[in-house]
Amino acid sequence: MIIAIDGPAGSGKSTVARELARRLGFRYIETGSMYRAVAWAALQRGYAVEDADRLTALAANLDIDVRPTSVEDGRKYDVLVDGKDVTWAIRSQEVDGKVSIVAAHPGVRAALTDKQRAIGRRGKVVMVGRDIGTVVMPDAELKIYLDASPEERARRRYQERLARGEQADYAQILEAVHARDRLDRGRDVAPLRAAEDAVILNSDGLSIDEVFEEALRLVKARDC
Repeated sequence: MIIAIDGPAGSGKSTVARELARRLGFRYIETGSMYRAVAWAALQRGYAVEDADRLTALAANLDIDVRPTSVEDGRKYDVLVDGKDVTWAIRSQEVDGKVSIVAAHPGVRAALTDKQRAIGRRGKVVMVGRDIGTVVMPDAELKIYLDASPEERARRRYQERLARGEQADYAQILEAVHARDRLDRGRDVAPLRAAEDAVILNSDGLSIDEVFEEALRLVKARDC
């Protein structure tokens, strides 16, 4: 009873996974927020994100919690770090530029992967990230790889920030998307890729409702 949804930043995987979890009565876990939380915490402490040993210790010791939404401000879930609500703080452009460096450290990935597996083993979960089907939960009953072009993903991030009343520069966001893809796909440990048995869905030109309906069809076909 585990559904794994992977894909690059901005592909829509979090929105689809959250709605699947709601419809099925499953728990929703967005693992990328955990890496963002570590990146945010490192920046707050003035740690160099390239310092693998310090970041590994930080990831192991942080109390990171992902909970159902408590505030109606457009968020999809709450993210708490040591009890502090950092849901929007971890979505800043500064964190965007650092999170892939943080996630590339083997020690950080090991620390967070252990926490993610412990959650997944409880069952009835929709888990979303970049290495769920390949590393964290390779035995998941259904694996979906949700993709979209860099331009489409940058446009979504741009509109999301404008909707929150933030300053946004599309060109900078697109550059960050390309940089993030290079880091995620090129890292030595758990690089971003589709699992061999994953179903690949491309969301370019599709509404989020259309993507969700296709994902739900896949779930029903697997009797998850």
